Amino acid sequence: MKLFTTKQIATIDQFTIQNEPIPDIDLMERASLQIANWLIHHISNEQKLIVFAGPGNNGGDALAIARLMAEHNYLCEVYLLNFGKDLTGSPAENRTRLEDQNKVSLTVIQEEDLIPDIPADTVVLDGLFGSGLSRKLEGLPLQIVQKINASEATVVTIDIPSGLFGEDNSENNLKNIVHADYTLTFQFPKLSFFFPEHEKILGEWDVLPIGLHPEAISQTESPFHYLTKQETANRLINRDKFSHKGTYGHALLIAGSYGKIGAAVLASKACLRSGVGLLTAHIPHTGYQIMQTTVPEAMCCIDPSDLMFTEFPTLDQFSAVGVGPGLGLKPNSQRGLKQLLEAKPDKLVLDADALNILSMKPEWLDLLPENSILTPHPKEFERLAGATTDSYSRLQLQLSFSAKHKVIVVLKGAHTCITTPSGEVYFNTSGNPGMATAGSGDTLTGILLGILAQDYTPLETAQLGVFIHGLAGDLAAKEIGEVSLIAEDLIQHLGKAFLTLKK
Repeated sequence: MKLFTTKQIATIDQFTIQNEPIPDIDLMERASLQIANWLIHHISNEQKLIVFAGPGNNGGDALAIARLMAEHNYLCEVYLLNFGKDLTGSPAENRTRLEDQNKVSLTVIQEEDLIPDIPADTVVLDGLFGSGLSRKLEGLPLQIVQKINASEATVVTIDIPSGLFGEDNSENNLKNIVHADYTLTFQFPKLSFFFPEHEKILGEWDVLPIGLHPEAISQTESPFHYLTKQETANRLINRDKFSHKGTYGHALLIAGSYGKIGAAVLASKACLRSGVGLLTAHIPHTGYQIMQTTVPEAMCCIDPSDLMFTEFPTLDQFSAVGVGPGLGLKPNSQRGLKQLLEAKPDKLVLDADALNILSMKPEWLDLLPENSILTPHPKEFERLAGATTDSYSRLQLQLSFSAKHKVIVVLKGAHTCITTPSGEVYFNTSGNPGMATAGSGDTLTGILLGILAQDYTPLETAQLGVFIHGLAGDLAAKEIGEVSLIAEDLIQHLGKAFLTLKK
């Protein structure tokens, strides 16, 4: 699914109005009905609604929602922010409709003394400013926002929390933005919704369709996307009746060191559960008995070292190589990694200590084969590419890193972010906080390696692997909860994850 900038969404709105065709007031009514239906299903009409409406289209939505809620016997109070100018267009029409209904009290706020008290048992509907906002809040609007945030009321915001920008908030003051419990956004999530520092501002967010024109959506180009269940399912390759294990690739996993053989075990199990035909695990001698006992489906290639990775086997027989989990940072392992990169494997996944070695030897980044998949967590990425102060700046740095080194970067997190050398961005939508546990990254490496060894491109591998990993976590969390979830649970639920996509 595409993500668009707020300016692009405004253009798609106008295309819809002109080509559906539909009057602006009716499109606003359609959007307001979606919010009203959500509110009816989620809050009781015993709770009072305090509605804050701004002077633009977001305020027009708020006025329409107040009217619709009053028709369902909700007690509503509307407070309209006034900058000394009359409303125009659809917001003005919605004010007239609200006043003609005569069921809702409306107060115009022109000074701080008119900002109402907000009892804890009320629901605040924030319709002050929408996604078209381009400057930080100050003055009277800021005073309203501060009063909302100081209250203990449940806060529902229309489209985007007032004060939050749709993309770049690097210069914004996050304290001066409405902190919502629920954000009900229209048609598309905004780019800023996928950044961790905005979690407490957005609360839970939901995307409500409002019927924007499909032609405008398809014709509008965007480098930003988010992964959905249906699109991920469409990427799955069906298995032929007469296929055999050789059909589905032979993966080489280079992992483990003394005290960290568990990482190799987890990655190996995940790799096999991801459909690879054959797996060879290259491990130090200390891990041989462990691997043969715990993962009998894997073949073992034993390193000359008892304790660590020092060299790799001939690559000709392997369709993909994964390296890094539990590898360690010893000089011999560093040398072995450099030699592996110089051998230019066709398909390569790098994780964990392989990335940490690269951050210690940044000149080796030039040795990375094109379209290698790198899977750093935020700190590993910082060591590789440098520090940033906010997620939007980090995304720009990630895009630059992918382009410079011609690699696919899978930056792990709540909405794992995939960037490509050509400048595309994909945010994941599966997964849960229970996956923040030891070994979760090792399982992702195994999943990616298993998929990459099959007939998938590196980008398809990243998209499918990240979503499947999160989906397995979601299925596991439903059974055992988030607190007790461990990496082994992810592996045990991979089969169900693939079945869920198939269905």
